[in-house]
Amino acid sequence: MLRGLTTITYTADDVAAARDWYAALLGQEAYFAQPAEGAPAYVEFRVGADEDELGIMDRRYAAPATRDAGAGSGATVYWAVDDVEATLTRLAELGATPHEPRTERGPGFVTASVLDPFGNVLGVMENRHFDVLAARRAAG
Repeated sequence: MLRGLTTITYTADDVAAARDWYAALLGQEAYFAQPAEGAPAYVEFRVGADEDELGIMDRRYAAPATRDAGAGSGATVYWAVDDVEATLTRLAELGATPHEPRTERGPGFVTASVLDPFGNVLGVMENRHFDVLAARRAAG
């Protein structure tokens, strides 16, 4: 049934500002914008070795239940990181605010989340299995 993630979409009232914030966080520019000229309604980044898609959509195009639910009400997507503490520090420097504190989930699993400046939950995770899975995929 579920074959994998295709795109994770966050929403923002100001897509250009969100694009610039995520570009600073990721150290790369968005590779896609719609429309291509002028104020974007949607932008997209490729993240990590699998080039997972991170999209940012103008909040007015979100489903009403999502749009009206308020900051931090969506699902938490955890992005793999090497160091949760260092990542939380960097996110705070960029203006993110705490959502869920650093939490030990078991041996080799640490999570935390923040709210980005646009109200989206951004989860981060140290996951001892992440590198094993990446190596397995690379070996083919």
